[in-house]
Amino acid sequence: MATRPPGPRHNGRVNASDPEPIPEPLLDPVPVTRAVDHGTAKLLPDVDRRRAWLLTVDGAPQSYVDLDDPEYLEFEYARRLGHVLDCAGDEGRPVDVLHLGGGALTLPRYVAATRPGSRQDVVEADTGLRALVAEHLPLADGGAGITVHGGDARAWLAAAPEDSVDVLVADVFGGSRVPAHLTTVAYAREADRVLRDGGTYAANLADGAPFAFLRSQLATFSAVFAHVALVAEPAVLRGRRFGNAVLLASRADFDVQELSRRTARDAFPARVEHGRALRRFIGDAAVVTDADAVPSPEPPGGSFSVG
Repeated sequence: MATRPPGPRHNGRVNASDPEPIPEPLLDPVPVTRAVDHGTAKLLPDVDRRRAWLLTVDGAPQSYVDLDDPEYLEFEYARRLGHVLDCAGDEGRPVDVLHLGGGALTLPRYVAATRPGSRQDVVEADTGLRALVAEHLPLADGGAGITVHGGDARAWLAAAPEDSVDVLVADVFGGSRVPAHLTTVAYAREADRVLRDGGTYAANLADGAPFAFLRSQLATFSAVFAHVALVAEPAVLRGRRFGNAVLLASRADFDVQELSRRTARDAFPARVEHGRALRRFIGDAAVVTDADAVPSPEPPGGSFSVG
């Protein structure tokens, strides 16, 4: 993501003979760097989109937000989660969403724009990051139904009311790894408890061949939910590179055909794996318990870093 230094500022004064005032040009946005609870966060402006920002923490991309166009999703995994949200119930109708992990609030902003009237709770543990985003990337329209909370994702989920949300989105990374306590069968049961009938759990995960972590997550959620699917780029599924994959789980069956159609239209098309093919992928992977849980693997050097 390229950046540029601030340009000169026009003083706005005009000659009395000028027919109309000369508008004062906007200052170019400048990067922001701040120490947060879990590292160093940076907000990097995108010179191609006037009010768009990339958020990184310790060099790892966390979020991309266009304040003028919240429906624009830059990251591939975010687009796939956006497709999942679009397929949740009748398109455009309000939904209740719980987001575990906030970042720069990319997906909550997307839902507020595409499904006005939705009620959304966002849980972000990093106090410094919450303050940075609130200061530099404020929510429009008084929050538009989005409420941001501080706290641990699993503790918040355990305290959430039963049958209270339509979609539960988990996008929690400690650095570049999913924390161990958000990978277990006990955690999956809490997710099932909080979701309404027909609701969807969607998690952003990352792994590479031989997929020990990803296979264990699919096995774990299959032990709780009747229907599980996986959305990922074919190159990732074939083990050619380390990358993101979106895990889906629900008591009800997915509209796989519609989701496949949407993900196939992306600039980097993804595939939706489910049914027999997914069971073959899971193989003999074991269910994860609190006693044996580990974080997701560390990405190979340079996988997601931004200079």
